[in-house]
Amino acid sequence: MPPDVVAAAGEALARRVLDLEELAPYTAPPGTRPDTPPTVAAYVSIGGEPSTRALLDRLRAAGVRVLLPVLLPDNDLDWALYEGADRLVRAGWGLLEPAGERLTPQAVTAADVVLLPGLAVDRGGLRLGRGGGSYDRVLERLAQSGASTSLVVLLYDAELLAEVPAEPHDRPVHAAVTPSAVHRFRHRPGG
Repeated sequence: MPPDVVAAAGEALARRVLDLEELAPYTAPPGTRPDTPPTVAAYVSIGGEPSTRALLDRLRAAGVRVLLPVLLPDNDLDWALYEGADRLVRAGWGLLEPAGERLTPQAVTAADVVLLPGLAVDRGGLRLGRGGGSYDRVLERLAQSGASTSLVVLLYDAELLAEVPAEPHDRPVHAAVTPSAVHRFRHRPGG
């Protein structure tokens, strides 16, 4: 996609994510926010993914504690705090990762919202990832912890499909945010 389309999609996604009901109390004007800020696990977009740059900075400006992934050699994800774009470093596979202290793979279980990348999501909330299994591990870790984390995938409008291929270990997400809308999913039994 052309850079201007990616950037415009990122701006629209940032507005929609900040308006999510899960974050609305925390992104309200100062003085009306709850005392404890939420934690959002997000990611730095790459390639043709909808840009997350504006979103990361707006979440941080709103006082949200933002965790970003750090890819481990076995494709699992560790986490570190987002401290601004100037504190991101280039890592393997062309990824940008936070330069700060590593918090452990379990740190994601403290997140109120996890923003997930994806190639597509279906109308039942099943997400199609890139196949590396990194986020499958995150979703499994969250399920095992019993965390009541809201799982939200960020996509372009055309990536919301009727059905995506699924494996038995796949877990549905709660919502997809596209530039044009927030799509909520009712999970299938057992999902």
